[in-house]
Amino acid sequence: MRDKKVLFITQAAMIAALYVVLTLIANALGLANYAVQVRFSEALTILPYFTPAAIPGLWVGCVLANLLTGCAPLDILFGGMATLLGAFGTYALKKYKWAAPLPPIAANTVIVPFILAYVYQFPGSIPYFMLTVGAGEIISCGILGMILLTVLNKYRNVIFRTDNSMIMK
Repeated sequence: MRDKKVLFITQAAMIAALYVVLTLIANALGLANYAVQVRFSEALTILPYFTPAAIPGLWVGCVLANLLTGCAPLDILFGGMATLLGAFGTYALKKYKWAAPLPPIAANTVIVPFILAYVYQFPGSIPYFMLTVGAGEIISCGILGMILLTVLNKYRNVIFRTDNSMIMK
């Protein structure tokens, strides 16, 4: 039982760290914030398809990434909530491989435009931000995420194992 908890925490921490690093790379390229966002880290939102440890991992990663990139407190809160909702949705739809990116795309397309309009007061309308954020999410989650899912699916029993039967003691 203890080993499963340690494995869960370790997987969640690794996912959070990857999310932060990938967001920092996207931020350095000017892709992590503003009206058009293509966060490479959002490709990781398909990971709840493989493991429930991805749910807290993605949420913590998003919150930390938003803190480190200088986001406003309401963006940290609601952006984290969008990622958390998307992660829960992906986990709930794990029986349907091709549906994995849909919850994070939907959650971010609905929530992030309001952050852009009301927290940052960017010029533009909510429908415009829904279009730009939605397009970025389709690229990040839909395209990059599904490529990641396809590659990881071949190794799912090794990477996302839930026991330690093959770990040397």
